[in-house]
Amino acid sequence: RVPEGKVIAVDIQQEMLDLIERRKQEGEAQNVETLLGSALDPRLPAGSVDLILLVDAYHEFAWPREMAEGMFRALKPGGRLILVEYRGEDREVPIKRLHKMTERQARREMEAVGLVWERTGDFLPQQHFLVFQRLESRKDVRREVGS
Repeated sequence: RVPEGKVIAVDIQQEMLDLIERRKQEGEAQNVETLLGSALDPRLPAGSVDLILLVDAYHEFAWPREMAEGMFRALKPGGRLILVEYRGEDREVPIKRLHKMTERQARREMEAVGLVWERTGDFLPQQHFLVFQRLESRKDVRREVGS
């Protein structure tokens, strides 16, 4: 729950957004807005969000580069993107390989669109918790990554 602020729930399936709308009608999640994205674009307004959280979702994107570009555009400068993904490096995680990501893969894909890796939390038993940040501009990213 997020008691203050606004949450924008984005999905490419209207049925999933309809579930959220039903919960709102039941008096829950009043500060949640729903937005129908596409397989290529989350359709969030540019520079409009402080935080994007994806839990076990990024690896499912048919067009990950395009979606990552759209998320980059949607973040305000200084905004963060958090990926929670099952650890691809860990053979003990009982999830099919196609539903996992390595930290290296996630970092490479996010950095390719201009996000800077900030940290990886290791507090989840089977998943990476990766935090990326959008700096002021892509020029700042190249300077940060190259330093």
